[in-house]
Amino acid sequence: MVKTRSRKASAIRGFFRYYFNITQKLKSNPAENLELPNDRNALPHFLTLEQSFDLLASLDSNSKTYSRDFCILTLFLNCGMRLSELVGLNLNNIRENTLTVLGKGNKERMIYLNTACLDAIAAYLPNRAAHIKKVVDKEALFLNPQGKRLGQRSVQNIVSAALDRAGLGGMGLSTHKLRHTAATMMYQYGEVDLRVLQEILGHANLNTTQIYTHVSDRQKESAMNSNPIAAFSKRRKK
Repeated sequence: MVKTRSRKASAIRGFFRYYFNITQKLKSNPAENLELPNDRNALPHFLTLEQSFDLLASLDSNSKTYSRDFCILTLFLNCGMRLSELVGLNLNNIRENTLTVLGKGNKERMIYLNTACLDAIAAYLPNRAAHIKKVVDKEALFLNPQGKRLGQRSVQNIVSAALDRAGLGGMGLSTHKLRHTAATMMYQYGEVDLRVLQEILGHANLNTTQIYTHVSDRQKESAMNSNPIAAFSKRRKK
């Protein structure tokens, strides 16, 4: 049953991906964040801590859009936002050390910004319109060279290019995988309570958040099996 629903959801995602990316008849991909039915054996794909560092370091610091692109990657990897949530951010969503995000079902949630996010935003804001002749979407946080709100496809291209520069291209990674990465890092290194993680990610159901406990359990099992003593078998005396 799960596999059947998964195939149907995959077909829907493929259909809208084609119309969005190839025909360009849609302004946004309505199935971008459509999640496949949960399978207990299917774990989310995410970057390791070292790969996350490599991704952030991959950006060209001499680029005119460096501060913007670095801020985008930093928010993805620290806040676990969806693509649609990031491109929908406005300047007034930032208040001191918090960020208001509009998630699925037009539900707002507040995310506390850590030092990395605050520093990235502080570095970006003075350069937000530095190379733009006229700002069209004055409320939008992230702008394209035409002064309009940065679109989902542009963000996807920014992330894809950064992944390629970091040597992580061709691994099936995407903006949504960066969301998985943020959630995994918070759960594994921050020992975040599941319900707190649920609120940060904006999951309607706690079962969706519980997949990250399986990631941790799988890694614990792998760590135990990697112990060289695990290969020892008791020898019988002759």
